[in-house]
Amino acid sequence: MSLSETSNGITFEGVCPILRVQNVSASIDYYVHKLGFKIDWQIPIFASVSRGCCHIFLSEGDQGNPGSWVWIGVEDAEALFHEYRANGAKIRHPPTNYSWAYEMQVEDLDGNVLRLGSEPKSDQTVGEWLDMRGDRWAMSSTGEWTGVPKAD
Repeated sequence: MSLSETSNGITFEGVCPILRVQNVSASIDYYVHKLGFKIDWQIPIFASVSRGCCHIFLSEGDQGNPGSWVWIGVEDAEALFHEYRANGAKIRHPPTNYSWAYEMQVEDLDGNVLRLGSEPKSDQTVGEWLDMRGDRWAMSSTGEWTGVPKAD
């Protein structure tokens, strides 16, 4: 089904996650200067930022839950990693190969996590996953995800 096709006559036009933030001005600054987004519009406690076709709403102290996660498909996660590292963005987990994507995790000022991924790399094995608690997981030889013991 293409973007212009409908199901039962109803067209979905897109999705825009709403992330709860402590300070919308500080968050706008981070998204613009560290993550390369632009401001679409803003009112005192709510704003829209975007990069390409990706739009995110930022809501000060309302809507959503702290520490939300959002998946964002990108053309080249490796190049984006280098950009974000140079800009001083908080890289939670560097680009890692998985069966579903070559993906990294970036955290904003409020602990919201952006999972940014491009096509998986066929020449790399599946790497460790970092969950919301900061625990690491690795794929076993049987294809199961198992916890990685923490270093002492």
